[in-house]
Amino acid sequence: MISTISRAEFRDAMARVCAPVNIITTDGPAGRGGFTATAMCSVSDEPPTLLVCMNNKSQQASLFMQNRRFCVNVLTHEHMHLAGKFAGGAQDMDERYAAAEWTSMASGMPGLSDAIVNFDCEMETVHMVGTHNVMIGRVLCARVRTDGRALLYMDRSYVHLPPPSLGSFGG
Repeated sequence: MISTISRAEFRDAMARVCAPVNIITTDGPAGRGGFTATAMCSVSDEPPTLLVCMNNKSQQASLFMQNRRFCVNVLTHEHMHLAGKFAGGAQDMDERYAAAEWTSMASGMPGLSDAIVNFDCEMETVHMVGTHNVMIGRVLCARVRTDGRALLYMDRSYVHLPPPSLGSFGG
């Protein structure tokens, strides 16, 4: 019989995986919310779909489920302070939003004005997996900046990659 990995072993292993840092926002009849997440990835390009994972114990879980829309805002290195606020550094939602400039996406979701990418999504489905809601979102539109680099998270800290070298691979 194969034994399963412990929660601590899994978390330590996942800490070695580099991921972009995102702020996931929502607004609607249930109110405005937002949280920091690295658990986001594409699912399909036909139709354009992505997934975001959110802890079911979050006070905002029901807010996102009721609003049924969200925006994935991919951060740059300049947004580290904002990532901290939306990760719980600021409990008050107004304080979180006051720390940056926002624009209204096509669906009405708050999009971070200077995010490297904004994905405006309509929630298609939600799956409960362990402690998390896996929210599947159909991408209605995307806003993309052509400059800047995504803020990354690895080994439990932020990582900033240097600009690419002008040299080539190989030798």
